Amino acid sequence: MIRLGTRRSALATAQATLVADELRGRGHEVELVLITTTGDVNKAPLEQIGGTGIFVSALRDALLADEIDIAVHSLKDLPTAPIEGLTLGAIPVREDPRDVLVARDGLTLGELPPGAVIGTGSPRRVAQLDALGLGVECTGIRGNVDTRIRFVTEGKLDAVVLARAGLSRLGRLAEVTETLDPIQVLPAPGQGALGIECRADDTEVLAALAPLEDPATRAAVTAERQMLATLEAGCTAPVGALAEVVEGEDGPELWLRGALGQDDGVRRLSANGAVDDPESLGKALANELLERI
Repeated sequence: MIRLGTRRSALATAQATLVADELRGRGHEVELVLITTTGDVNKAPLEQIGGTGIFVSALRDALLADEIDIAVHSLKDLPTAPIEGLTLGAIPVREDPRDVLVARDGLTLGELPPGAVIGTGSPRRVAQLDALGLGVECTGIRGNVDTRIRFVTEGKLDAVVLARAGLSRLGRLAEVTETLDPIQVLPAPGQGALGIECRADDTEVLAALAPLEDPATRAAVTAERQMLATLEAGCTAPVGALAEVVEGEDGPELWLRGALGQDDGVRRLSANGAVDDPESLGKALANELLERI
């Protein structure tokens, strides 16, 4: 029996169920173990309660205490610093990583009037939306997908920005009024990808997870997360990143785009590198962004 730990939210349990079904389809017995995290019970703004790790620390504690065998994380919520004794046993195929708009009256971002209020608790999204110069106003919000969309349907906000992957996994893409082009808003590093964490010495679980691994997704998110890790050491600005494996002249290569929010706007750069060395690409692009500050 594989004990799969997950947060209690509808999205977290939907993601965990996807992984559980994959494992069950390969002959494994799986039990879902619901765990409450700091981010689930403390509804203060993320920056006040220490946004990094608040949705994953309880799951990691349960892994280290041998209360669960694997934990399914939204990879964008997972801190970049490694934890001794734990490893990402598999990173499955990524969902669409882009952000989406859910707006009143079916409006797109460009159709929202000046002064329209958009709900998002993400400094990354705020910085990039402000840089577009559309005259919209961003306001911080917390809550699950239902809560956030209800702000729009009840007329409290003109729109909210959410991750497309989450709405897809919940079967709610019909409520999207626009999928935002990464040229406008780059997603969070790792957005749309799941990270399946386990104990590093649990060979049986690692063998069970191996068929779920997608090498292209791992390469892409590794570059994005390395870029974030390097930037975290040099600044506290909001970061967007998106990497993709593409076909180059000499075979597959990795393309990485990065965005760094600053008081005077958003710095954007891109670079390409080897698929088998995503860390170097992430570090190089981060250092180039830091030089532009």
